[in-house]
Amino acid sequence: MSTMRKTLIAACIAAAFVPAAHAEKYWSDSSLSILYSDDYQAFGPQKRSDTFFTFENATGHNWGSTFFFVDRNQGHGKDSDSDDLYGEFAPNMSLGWATGNDLSTAGGWIKDFTLSGQYEMGGGTDVNNYMVGPGIEWNMPGFQYFATRFYRVWNSETDDDYQTTIVWGMPMEFGATRILFDGYIDWSTAEDDHKSDFHFNPQLKLDVGNYFNAPKVLYAGIEYSYWNNKYGLNDDVMDTESAVSALVKWHF
Repeated sequence: MSTMRKTLIAACIAAAFVPAAHAEKYWSDSSLSILYSDDYQAFGPQKRSDTFFTFENATGHNWGSTFFFVDRNQGHGKDSDSDDLYGEFAPNMSLGWATGNDLSTAGGWIKDFTLSGQYEMGGGTDVNNYMVGPGIEWNMPGFQYFATRFYRVWNSETDDDYQTTIVWGMPMEFGATRILFDGYIDWSTAEDDHKSDFHFNPQLKLDVGNYFNAPKVLYAGIEYSYWNNKYGLNDDVMDTESAVSALVKWHF
């Protein structure tokens, strides 16, 4: 591992473990989700039925934020080979906090800049991918949050590449009905041994708990996955995924 790579990764890890004397936690949220679909894309043209159990944790601090999730993919059928664990950890260090300066723009569109990292692991193989790069936290009307990340990626199983990520959350209210539209977009570059891939993965969820005086606790809805060149594989191995999943999510 190069000295530059070690330095960048260490900087992002340090962002997640700032000494307590200098850190202040604003909020923390954990959740469990269950998703099911018959339309997940397997290798080749066939579709696959899977159930995903997902644990997520997100935190906000004066120095930035963290996001962690782990998926348990439970395939169906005696011949299923899709059972696996996959997880990601993503710390984001506020450069405004690090420099002691207000980095928001005069027009108000940009809230802050970040040094962002991500670690990807598992997924049925020995994947250990490291990602580091700059990010922007945006002030977008109607959005609870909206951010872009630009990563240099060191892949363990394929050639290194670059990735752009967009994450968002948009709450909506119609009387007693509360809806959350959130998700992410990933776009990775093509390299010698893999194609460019594009993954659009939004969720549309109804706040069921709000009807019972327990807002932001229990959600039900759908997730959509559009994944062109899934895993960067060509069309002879992996078709484009277009899958709608049923979703239940519990926050605690």
